Amino acid sequence: MIPNWPTASGAPVAHAVLRTVPEDFRVEEQLGFEPEGQGEHAFLYLEKRELTTPELAEQLSTLSGVHPRDISFSGMKDRNAVTRQWFSVGLAGKPEPDWRGLEAGGQVRVLEATRHRRKLRRGVHRANRFAIRLRQLQGERAAIEQRLADIRAQGVPNYFGAQRFGRDGATLSQARSWMQRGGRISRNRQSIYLSCLRSLLFNQLLATRVAAGNWNRLCAGDVCMLAGSHSLFAVGQPDAELERRCAEADLHPALPLWGKGRDALAQAAAGYREQLAGESAVCGFLEQKGLQLDWRASRLMADDFCWQFCEDDSLLLTFELGAGGFATALIAGFAETVASGNERE
Repeated sequence: MIPNWPTASGAPVAHAVLRTVPEDFRVEEQLGFEPEGQGEHAFLYLEKRELTTPELAEQLSTLSGVHPRDISFSGMKDRNAVTRQWFSVGLAGKPEPDWRGLEAGGQVRVLEATRHRRKLRRGVHRANRFAIRLRQLQGERAAIEQRLADIRAQGVPNYFGAQRFGRDGATLSQARSWMQRGGRISRNRQSIYLSCLRSLLFNQLLATRVAAGNWNRLCAGDVCMLAGSHSLFAVGQPDAELERRCAEADLHPALPLWGKGRDALAQAAAGYREQLAGESAVCGFLEQKGLQLDWRASRLMADDFCWQFCEDDSLLLTFELGAGGFATALIAGFAETVASGNERE
């Protein structure tokens, strides 16, 4: 099981059912650049329904005859959803297959097929656009609207969502078992486990900031991340100008994604080691596996955040999150949700 991370805004003001049908959770990946139209990598914009991203990558490998290592995507997308995302397939002189073969099972639609000179790298997309319908909504409408307005203005803690850790924490349990026992696993499975363990450490650090009430404020010794970019800089003692920019969400406090660091920010990351004393084995394991220190903003802001109360007692949310942001973290800021079939979300 995974912990119930503390929220910044108090108890939920709404209860609802999430993902009654896949169409209730729609995601559109915003690539942020235009494929060049030529090159050895096929770039495909695909819509999938009730498929994981790795499952669709496997279908691409089978159809094209290309080794899985030459199939790439930028971000993982949910299974119980209707999602649109980009994939690249390294053809390198191979004939291009008829991509419409992906549509035979009815779970995939080919929206665009083009070419690019470089393969798609993880995390390069700019953002994800969401349209999420919460059904059987319960709660006082005025309180819900006020909480939604607060989230739009102030953001929410940038937790990794529960799906990162697997159903009932199954992926986290498997990752811990692999860490303790070792053994050969696929490159994809190894990536999933390492990401899961690193996400756990980040959420623990963020939970400490949320409990202290300073998750969205600068503290002495913090690392800052500029909004809309991955530009970082260390703060000694925050001055009035930095505090103003943080209050206006022009920059955010950042917390480490654990790994080995040799740059000027590694010393700042080392200051968090004491807070993670209970997970020192995980810290050491991530360093041993060669993960490089990275940083993630402690605050998640939604762009173009809108909502609509519908006559069927549902609430429709539309918003955009930067790459790596979890819609479920935003929803947790105001609502307690149950997935269809009474599975906790």
